[in-house]
Amino acid sequence: MIKRELYDIEGDKIKRKRRCCPKCGEGIFLAVHKDRVSCGKCGYTEFKKK
Repeated sequence: MIKRELYDIEGDKIKRKRRCCPKCGEGIFLAVHKDRVSCGKCGYTEFKKK
């Protein structure tokens, strides 16, 4: 993954495209899967509702 895929530049501000892990904090992004989002560092997982 390339870092430019994780951020958008809007004027003079940087906006994150993905959510951060609530356990690990800022800078650790949640990976997006078909049926869930998960953290590769601590294993935190949220399943998407149908």
